[in-house]
Amino acid sequence: MVAGARPGAAGMSYAPDAARGLRRVVVRGLAVEAHIGIYPHEEAAPQRVRIDVELLAEDDAAPHGVGEDRLERVVDYEAVANTARRIALDGHVRLAETLAERIACAVLAGDARIAAARVTVEKPDIIADVAAVGVTVERLRRPAVG
Repeated sequence: MVAGARPGAAGMSYAPDAARGLRRVVVRGLAVEAHIGIYPHEEAAPQRVRIDVELLAEDDAAPHGVGEDRLERVVDYEAVANTARRIALDGHVRLAETLAERIACAVLAGDARIAAARVTVEKPDIIADVAAVGVTVERLRRPAVG
């Protein structure tokens, strides 16, 4: 993790922060048909789920520079989307909270440059006159021991 980056500090925001060497990475509106929910009809058939992932990741060119124009220096959006999709489609899960937590933890585990992950899972077809119901969770990288 970037020296001085304190993702668990009070008032943490997912805005880019050059002084702390962090950039914001987003994957928005990933739509999947997932088996999710506590009711029998939710176990029997998949339903529409929308997933948003926001990350705070190391920015090696901050605070003043422009980094090399190479994929290896940044978080791979496609890998993040594929991870979220794979987890959402991997069998039945009862709670949106559990799905969001699994995605956040997997994304953190997948790239050591990610300091924090915020994942929103929404079910848009649950309540007729409501655009969506859902949850947002946040998980932080554990500080290195030693």
